[in-house]
Amino acid sequence: MKKPSFLSRLTGASDVEEYDDYEVESPRETPGRPPLRHEMDADMESGNELAVDVYQTPDLIVIKAFISGVQPNTIDVSLTREMVTISGTREEEKESEEDGYYQRELYWGSFSRTILLPEEVDVDVAEATEKHGVLMIRLPKINKKRQTKLKIRTR
Repeated sequence: MKKPSFLSRLTGASDVEEYDDYEVESPRETPGRPPLRHEMDADMESGNELAVDVYQTPDLIVIKAFISGVQPNTIDVSLTREMVTISGTREEEKESEEDGYYQRELYWGSFSRTILLPEEVDVDVAEATEKHGVLMIRLPKINKKRQTKLKIRTR
C-alpha cells in the first residue's frame, strides 16, 4: 500500500492523481480570446463607471469627469456644501450581437458617482461646463476666515 502524500493527508483527499484530468471550462471561453470585461467583473454593480479627477486650488475645488457618449442635458449634478453626486446614462447604439465582441471595455448604462469634498463649498456660485466630452465642475470654497462688520440700525 502506498503511503499518502502530505497534501493528501492535509486535505483528506484519497489520492491527488484522480484530479489530474479535471479541467474547468467556461461556456463562453474561446481559445485565444481574453475574457470580456463584464465576464471578469460579473459582480460589478452598475453605477460605478465614472472616472473623475478632483483637485483644489486656494479658492476652488475642481472635479473633472469623462462623460463621452452622454448628452450634457441628461446629466444630473446634485450638490451640497460637503458632497457632489454626478449621475446619468450612456446609451449604446447596438451594431453587433453580444457574441460578436472580441473585447469589451466600454461602460454603457446608468452611472452615479458621489464625491466627498475636502472643504465646504458655496453651492450658489458653483458652475458646471462640458467641452469635448469632459465635464468640469468648479466649486468655490467657503472662506471661513472672511470677516465683515455689521452696522447696527436704529428703529
